[in-house]
Amino acid sequence: MIRDILIHPDPRLKKLCEPIAQITPDIVQLAEDMLETMYDAPGVGLAAPQVGVNKRMFVMDCIKDGPPEPMVLINPEILWQSDVPHEYEEGCLSIPDIYSPITRPDAVRVAWTDLQGARCEHEFTGLWATCAQHEIDHLNGRLFIDNLGPLKRQMITRKMEKLKRERARAL
Repeated sequence: MIRDILIHPDPRLKKLCEPIAQITPDIVQLAEDMLETMYDAPGVGLAAPQVGVNKRMFVMDCIKDGPPEPMVLINPEILWQSDVPHEYEEGCLSIPDIYSPITRPDAVRVAWTDLQGARCEHEFTGLWATCAQHEIDHLNGRLFIDNLGPLKRQMITRKMEKLKRERARAL
């Protein structure tokens, strides 16, 4: 099922998410819904708080050409990050049509639990690393625009408030 994606500013996007204690059928369904929502949007990553669920889980698939490689990361944590910076023009499904260059570590090692309950660990590079860091920020109540200066962040927030008003009028 495709879920509604919250648009900034929404207080639910700024909350620290709760760890997932147990993988239940509801969590599996949430993961399926999030993947369907992410592909429909379209995007390369989506965190649970973006669909109004305050849980530490995100989905991602950074394959642009070729068969999809969907990933579900439950309770992810960054174990290591590269000292090499990498700038990428980031966007966010909760801040539609806004992009800005953001500098993050070029590589990160992430540990997480998969849907079968297995502990996983992988080193991500390039877009995968950027996406993982962006989504983990969501789980910690941070948006990519929090890396921008206050004036630019304020301008983007005003644009999103206007977008939300326009969408509400269209209903």
